[in-house]
Amino acid sequence: MKKLLVVYWSSSGNTETMAKQLAKGAGDAGAEPTLKPVSEATVDMVKAAEALAFGCPAMGDEVLEESEMEPFISRLSQEDVGGKPLGLFGSYDWGDGLWMRNWVQRMKGLGALVEGEGITAQLEPAEAALEQCYELGKRLAG
Repeated sequence: MKKLLVVYWSSSGNTETMAKQLAKGAGDAGAEPTLKPVSEATVDMVKAAEALAFGCPAMGDEVLEESEMEPFISRLSQEDVGGKPLGLFGSYDWGDGLWMRNWVQRMKGLGALVEGEGITAQLEPAEAALEQCYELGKRLAG
């Protein structure tokens, strides 16, 4: 059973909803998902996982949340994520998804095997975005 770690930051609950749907897809596909708010996640958990998913909404000028998620992501190295399947997701209110495009490139730069171009949802995730999260969880479980 593949161990999938899903780490997220959510203020309004939108990104948390996406994280839960992703974990459900992974579990339904036979993986062992662990869902953690970033405040409870550690680099050692990332190292121990066989697949990863990170979720964070766009903040400020289309950046990751700066007090918890950005510091967590900044601590990760190629040794932690290199060669591992990784899904990225998050919600936003404004902008055009620049934060997600930058995040995808950043994680690819660390050697992560990023699935797609990240899943984004404007404000509350619609059914289509939730289905994408579920399917991403299933692919990460494979």
